[in-house]
Amino acid sequence: MGLPTLLFICLIVFNSIEEKLNQRRILPKIRIRQHVNPLRSKYRNPITLPNWEDIYQNCHLPLHLDIGCARGDFLLQMAQLQPETNFLGVEIRQPLVIEANKEKNKLGLTNLHYLFCNINYAAENLLKSLPINSLHYITIQFPDPWFKRKHVKRRVVQPELVKILVDYLVDDGTIFLQSDIEEVAKEMRDRFSQNPFLVQQHQATWLENNPFPIPTERELYVMEDHKPVYRVLFHKHSTAT
Repeated sequence: MGLPTLLFICLIVFNSIEEKLNQRRILPKIRIRQHVNPLRSKYRNPITLPNWEDIYQNCHLPLHLDIGCARGDFLLQMAQLQPETNFLGVEIRQPLVIEANKEKNKLGLTNLHYLFCNINYAAENLLKSLPINSLHYITIQFPDPWFKRKHVKRRVVQPELVKILVDYLVDDGTIFLQSDIEEVAKEMRDRFSQNPFLVQQHQATWLENNPFPIPTERELYVMEDHKPVYRVLFHKHSTAT
């Protein structure tokens, strides 16, 4: 194989990789801390809640809440695919929220919003501010695993949060959880399954496929690396089981 041919092949491969990366990077990449301690006092302050009628064109549409939305790419794509649903992403890293809302505004999306908050301290006030019976979907995808034993209390899925989320979820509402860390996935599954109003929607321990049409950036990375993703799907029943 001659040098010109080899260079041509390398150029094709490089362009293919670059195209895939560009397709995935809908939101701009900004440098940001990967780990934020949610127990620090600066993240326990009360949040200022917006007027939802100013945020959404129709604030009474079914709401999809994504907890720990990071850069918000998942919701940005979902909001365009499903205009009949409102989407709310909550994230503890404020710079990501600012950039995500800029991208949402560029696209003129009126069914999407990103909110800076620590969900473990803001959940009750946030959810009761929403229109009654609007919360239909909750997703928690690839949360920070906080591997060290002394840091486990920093994980987002705590028993108190589970109760609040289920209380505000409509009957037959959906909760979807996923992680590439089995220990974290088990902990999330076990804490949600203890709620008597939730029923797991698959007999197998883990759900094989993502029920949503858009994967997260982390999910794509894990799957391309041929590693497992641990998924769980719950529906809420009107009566305890």
